[in-house]
Amino acid sequence: MKQILLMSSLALAAACAPVPPPHQIGGPDPIPPENDRCRASVRQDLIGRHRSEIPTAPPGAIWRVSCSSCAVTMDYNPQRLNIVYDDRTEIIQSVSCG
Repeated sequence: MKQILLMSSLALAAACAPVPPPHQIGGPDPIPPENDRCRASVRQDLIGRHRSEIPTAPPGAIWRVSCSSCAVTMDYNPQRLNIVYDDRTEIIQSVSCG
């Protein structure tokens, strides 16, 4: 009996969890937050993959792909997507704006 009550209370709690609205197919892209102008949040799935799996940058996008020990300029561009991979394993370590 206790298990039934526990399971039903868990199901009830899960039903009350907020659900994000679905993205409309063919609709406008949601406006990214100020600190995610380069849309790094939608590219986080690249982390842990091999650098050969990095897709081609969309037209008009600014991407910088570099290794973890490579020299890069220190200028900050909030619209630039930085993809950093390990220089030995070539596995992507981070994806961020800047």
